Amino acid sequence: MLSVVIPIYNEVNIEPNIRRVIGVLDTAGIEHEIILVDDGSKNSVWEEITQIVNTYKNITGVAFSRNFGKESALCAGLDHAQGDCAVCLDSDMQFPPEVIPEMYSLWEQGYEVVEGVKSKRQNEGLAYKLCSNIFYSVLKRLSDIDLKNGSDFRLLDRAAIEAWKKLPEKQTFFRGMSSWVGFKRIKFEFDVADRVEGDSKWSLRRLMNLAIDAVTSYTAAPLYAASIFGVVFLLFALVLGVQTLLRYIVGSAQGGFTTVILLQLFIGSVMLICLGVIGIYIKKIYEEVKGRPRYIVSRVIKSPESDSGGKS
Repeated sequence: MLSVVIPIYNEVNIEPNIRRVIGVLDTAGIEHEIILVDDGSKNSVWEEITQIVNTYKNITGVAFSRNFGKESALCAGLDHAQGDCAVCLDSDMQFPPEVIPEMYSLWEQGYEVVEGVKSKRQNEGLAYKLCSNIFYSVLKRLSDIDLKNGSDFRLLDRAAIEAWKKLPEKQTFFRGMSSWVGFKRIKFEFDVADRVEGDSKWSLRRLMNLAIDAVTSYTAAPLYAASIFGVVFLLFALVLGVQTLLRYIVGSAQGGFTTVILLQLFIGSVMLICLGVIGIYIKKIYEEVKGRPRYIVSRVIKSPESDSGGKS
């Protein structure tokens, strides 16, 4: 059986998309269940999920007590998944459900992780693409994890799901964690569809936070960079000190007030940046040692088991 995990946050008109997913899987003859995770939406998402659960078979609705973020919603969906494999799908259908049967076929061939890779990115400006390429390049160079054009659209075998669930960190980066666990994997290219309704929930601030979490979760290189800066400036200070002493000895020393001010500003900035990097890691340690759960579920509902309670 295939489990389809769909996190939802403040989306509208969900039912047609769920009907579309069900139609694709029924046509392909794939036994399935669908887990809808309401990530603390502020609109009527839960009411619509309840209606969907009461209308269709094999649907599970999970509601958070508040907004915990997409990463936590994916965690909850995989925790509730009962299938032999699971695929993660966005509720806005930018990840086309029509390609799921192809991904499922690759799983049947023995691949334990089928990674969805974007072959064509829609409606992204030059600045966004540039920042995205820089992020993926930095992450690969620092952590040896290649997520270029990657996405959360991926199919995981039960073995990969169980291994992923054993990872203890509370601050999760699903894309990186599902790559870190390994297993026999293959990349599957797909075209990202345009959003039919609504706007993206990913603001610039949330994207930056995700990028910082991704880098700091898989490498300590930024901490080493702070030490490297210290060594570089120590060498620079030695050279400048020797030059200053020689000029003083030969009597050619001149006033360097401007140079001193610029050096103080520059070195001070570097020190603050280094302290900021250290602070990010300390914050992550602080969040982890508190041991709080990744999410809190307020309620769970499931479709009636009998055929009279729903339709396929």
